[in-house]
Amino acid sequence: MADSPVTLLDARLVVRRGEFRLDIGLRIEPGETVALLGPNGAGKTTALRALAGLAPLQDGHLVLDGRDISELPPEERPIGVVFQDYLLFPHLSARDNVAFGPRRHGMDRRSAHAVADRWLERVGLAEHGRRKPRNLSGGQAQRVALARALAVDPVLLLLDEPLAALDARTRLETRGELRRHLAAHPGATLLVTHDPLDALVLADRLVIVEEGRVVQEGDAATITARPRTDYVARLVGLNLYRGRGDGHSVAIADGLALTSTDTVEGDAFVAFPPSAVALHPHRPEGSPRNTWAAVLADVQRHGDNLRVRLDGPISVAADITPAAAAQLHLEPGRELWVAVKAAETRAYRA
Repeated sequence: MADSPVTLLDARLVVRRGEFRLDIGLRIEPGETVALLGPNGAGKTTALRALAGLAPLQDGHLVLDGRDISELPPEERPIGVVFQDYLLFPHLSARDNVAFGPRRHGMDRRSAHAVADRWLERVGLAEHGRRKPRNLSGGQAQRVALARALAVDPVLLLLDEPLAALDARTRLETRGELRRHLAAHPGATLLVTHDPLDALVLADRLVIVEEGRVVQEGDAATITARPRTDYVARLVGLNLYRGRGDGHSVAIADGLALTSTDTVEGDAFVAFPPSAVALHPHRPEGSPRNTWAAVLADVQRHGDNLRVRLDGPISVAADITPAAAAQLHLEPGRELWVAVKAAETRAYRA
């Protein structure tokens, strides 16, 4: 790999697919893992295919390690890809799967097998080199696919939902192993996922995509503390509203303003977790700030608690204990009072 510039990947990807248009910018530094996160249909896989050379750019640019690769065919791009279903060659052993890339790049059979053996050892599969993919577990197949992608010393590593095909237990174990391998990768890594836990655990930075556009990006702490769309708010488990800030108050609906300890002026977001919401059968005494009447719409189990959704001037989610639910006699259509402490409410510029 050549001496890396400060930005290893510098891309603007513009791809049209029928009525859908992807237009996003991506910059990744050496050794950095960026997660491209978004709902189904947001354009994540389209972006990955454009980077890999499997979908042509209609506009934009694609510079990797200081070199424009936008016109290069997939096989000539210094990129390794781990697809969602791994796509291992079923007729080849694990060893030959990993050796395939080095062989394709001109390495002789013996040297390619030596590279494959080293990578299989690094991913903990040194004793499984002769097995065919059908004789590997899901977690083992994922590690072979990762070894195959890394065996060509890629400048850019692309991971397309790399843990989606695994069961919950294997996913937990493999996530930790994958994090270790990504930390050791000197190149750039792009992780495409719809799973927020994968993104938060594996990535240094998150890029949120909705409807073909980047709607928010930053580190996990920034994203989780200050969501900017309903999708991101649901992702991190916050109630989010947009309104007009005037000091410590944000007007978010006709007749309803929320008070925060934060100060904000003009277009603003206000957010708070469901755990910050208290429910009362009657209007709280003393008329504390951030209270309003609401109607119970839905109740669902949420871990050890209950997630309650209420309609009113705004729709809000609240987490309460089963004991509290019993005291409130919850049933759809029941009228309740909602209270949210100002100290647990975050307000920030839109």
